[in-house]
Amino acid sequence: MPTFEEVAHQVHIERLPTWKNAKHGQQWINTLRDYAFPKIGRMPIDSIGQPEVLMCLSPIWTEKHETARRLAQRIKAVLDVAKSKGFREGENPVTAIKDAGVLPKVKSKPQHHKAMDWRDVPAFYAELSSRNAMAAKALMFTCLTGSRTSEVLHARWDEMDFESRLWTCPAERMKGGEAHRVPLTDEMEALLLPLRAMQSDYVFEGQRRHRPLSNMAMLMLLRRMGVEGVTVHGFRSTFRVWAAEVANAPREVAEMSLAHRIGSEVELAYQRSDLLEKRRHLMERWSHYVKSAVG
Repeated sequence: MPTFEEVAHQVHIERLPTWKNAKHGQQWINTLRDYAFPKIGRMPIDSIGQPEVLMCLSPIWTEKHETARRLAQRIKAVLDVAKSKGFREGENPVTAIKDAGVLPKVKSKPQHHKAMDWRDVPAFYAELSSRNAMAAKALMFTCLTGSRTSEVLHARWDEMDFESRLWTCPAERMKGGEAHRVPLTDEMEALLLPLRAMQSDYVFEGQRRHRPLSNMAMLMLLRRMGVEGVTVHGFRSTFRVWAAEVANAPREVAEMSLAHRIGSEVELAYQRSDLLEKRRHLMERWSHYVKSAVG
């Protein structure tokens, strides 16, 4: 009879091809390694019931609720696989615990990324434009496009179409799993074109040749500039508020600019357009506003 840890590692290996990236796969097994293996890892897989699952979940259920919730999902997956392979019988104890309401209800508050007020963006962008560091260029592009950090830092030149004035971020790098077209504005092109002279694989090259900037590069730049209480991801929210309060942009145009899926499954099935030209107009207005204090 295999142990819980042995089955968990096997499930991890089998599911590796299905994860969006290696980081997600590593997080999956790390959660079990930190909170489940020390307590039930060496136990035979058929001997794990509700008391054993509670040993793992109870200590972190209220203090680290999101982690505990994910841990429960991953323990359940391991036990489900074990049952399908003939190592277990009966109901999954994770399901039984949930249905019985054994653990207390925890109201988790959403953690929003802190954002800069849109009124402060032009002055901030003007200061950024006076810096030559690659992190500053990447942060300027992030601010202009409203894109996520990973989308920008791993942008490659073969994704840029200057003739059609488009940046197409591939599906594997998008949170929603679908390719996203970003219209390139005059300001974006003025920022990008000088960087081509570096002849790097990546648009925003880091300290190592043909390697992207570090994930922390832009955040550390914010701290060096003395900008507190603001995250890089928060510039997406800054753009969204400006689009609503100043540009009066239609909701679907503003949301699609951020690569958000909107509407029900039926609406999405019929909404085949990504509203590119309307988004292009909105992004031109945003670029014009953002750079208004430069020079």
